[in-house]
Amino acid sequence: MPRMDAQGFEELLGRARELARDGRRRVLGLAGPPGSGKSTLAARLVERLDGAAVLVPMDGFHLAGAELARLGRADRKGAPDTFDAAGYAALLARLRAPEPGTVVHAPAFDRALEEPLAGAIPVPPGTPLVVTEGNYLLHDAGGWAAVRPLLDEVWYLDLPDRLRVPRLVARHVAFGRGRPEAEAWVARSDEANARLIARNRDRADRVVNMG
Repeated sequence: MPRMDAQGFEELLGRARELARDGRRRVLGLAGPPGSGKSTLAARLVERLDGAAVLVPMDGFHLAGAELARLGRADRKGAPDTFDAAGYAALLARLRAPEPGTVVHAPAFDRALEEPLAGAIPVPPGTPLVVTEGNYLLHDAGGWAAVRPLLDEVWYLDLPDRLRVPRLVARHVAFGRGRPEAEAWVARSDEANARLIARNRDRADRVVNMG
């Protein structure tokens, strides 16, 4: 995870615990540009909450590779219109109102396969906190506009580009891209998305300095 001091993490963990103890199902969102540390921070929070939270990433709503190819969007994978935004909002609405005795199965995303996995994450009705993370939780266009009202609190993760971009390139390389290809993808695709994401930073409840 990008550098964050122990005190800063414990403060965030304390706030997440407060949400989990609220007495009803709460949904906490972590937003921010690619490479800002969303998935790692979310996983750490859930781990430390000892069964009181479950992680449901937005990335489970990536359109499948075959569908992106059919739509002519494969070279823009990660842009807002390469996800099922309406499906994500529908899941969040369902998670906010758990039905007694009903486990909701949310999709995950396999980075090695670069494909979504349906029904991979069980969310028991008694789990008090759902943590969700992704690029477009604060996006206000199209189907994404329905997402923000379904989140009790959203934190925007801010990491300086000088730290975030090399980290993002390294992640693409780790999952199989050659370095020149990874650098080109980040410069063309990821950074265009990052600029779009940053426009809605002010809609967050809290900005978290990850650097």
